[in-house]
Amino acid sequence: MVVLMAIAFTLATPWFRRNKLNRPKFLKKLTGFNAFWYSHHLFVIVYVLLIVHGIYLYLTKKWYQKTTWMYLAVPITLYACERLIRAFRSSIKAVKILKVAVYPGNVLSLHMSKPQGFKYKSGQYMFVNCSAVSPFEWHPFSITSSPGDDYLSVHIRTLGDWTRQLKTVFSQVCQPPAAGKSGLLRAEGTNTSFPKILIDGPYGAPAQEYKKYDVVLLVGLGIGATPMISIVKDIINNMKMEEDSTPEGSAMENGNYSNKNNKGFKTGKAYFYWVTREQGSFEWFKGIMNEVAEMDEKKVIELHNYCTSVFEEGDARSALITMLQSLHHAKNGFDVVSGTRVKSHFAKPNWRQVYKNIALRHPNARIGVFYCGAPALTKELRHLALDFSHKTTTKFEFHKENF
Repeated sequence: MVVLMAIAFTLATPWFRRNKLNRPKFLKKLTGFNAFWYSHHLFVIVYVLLIVHGIYLYLTKKWYQKTTWMYLAVPITLYACERLIRAFRSSIKAVKILKVAVYPGNVLSLHMSKPQGFKYKSGQYMFVNCSAVSPFEWHPFSITSSPGDDYLSVHIRTLGDWTRQLKTVFSQVCQPPAAGKSGLLRAEGTNTSFPKILIDGPYGAPAQEYKKYDVVLLVGLGIGATPMISIVKDIINNMKMEEDSTPEGSAMENGNYSNKNNKGFKTGKAYFYWVTREQGSFEWFKGIMNEVAEMDEKKVIELHNYCTSVFEEGDARSALITMLQSLHHAKNGFDVVSGTRVKSHFAKPNWRQVYKNIALRHPNARIGVFYCGAPALTKELRHLALDFSHKTTTKFEFHKENF
């Protein structure tokens, strides 16, 4: 038992699990996420040995006093039930791949059919399984489509063994896109033989609570923008529903969108900040960004794209890019950096100034701050939320989701 648990512990450390150590190629195959995942299933043998160990106790002879199996029965039963439920749910909620796209930055986009009865909230996530990669592994991904869409979509960034193999498997059935289509590779339609995908979910996440706030600040770092994209689309869909149900159109109250008829939906203003390192990342959600910019006539959603790999604002070179950017946006209606209708900024946002502007615009309001991304930014955003909540009449409530 000690030897097996030592193996599982060693392969679970970040150095081996994320392949951070420089090792020969033949040793790299023995590590990585797959090695971590499969080695952890040695617990089955450990539990069996633990029961055997409990049976051969020296100090007692009566079977009912050898209680090791009793203590293990409860967690084993719960684990078995969870596995059976997942297998059952994924089998009755079969999905068909509708569209696949491979984007710059090693991001794979999957659009799939929406199973009947699959109800979810924006911000939630689901587990995805691809038998062509591994019949046993399930991995969680935020849902990027909104509940009002007739399809499900996820955007998966290549960060480990499983995601790398998934991208390879789907890239094999893709082709370079036709003119006017985004992505490096694409495939769509029912005639393509896509690998089989199973899903399990949805599961709750902090971002799903955004509807409780009149004003929300959405912050996505890199691929952490995925749950925020779903929220942005959901707000737009709710706006459309409200306008369709109101003959004279919806009203604006105190600079916020009035949405009284839609029960449980309070959000009237949203600020979305997407910070990414690479310029090519803007292509991931190019269509959605353009759709929001076109439909949001009342400016309910403020979109801010930040590219940190470009020169910092104030640099002479960035000033030149900004001038060309403004001229191009004024003439053609879209940004030269992101390729969308949303104007891009350079370097990192001044988060204190962001909080300050929101506090000045919405005095006495309750602001929901939702962050998804690497842990590095969590501390700063949480500290600023507490700081401005104490120093101003605006109350900021911070929610985070790290990966």
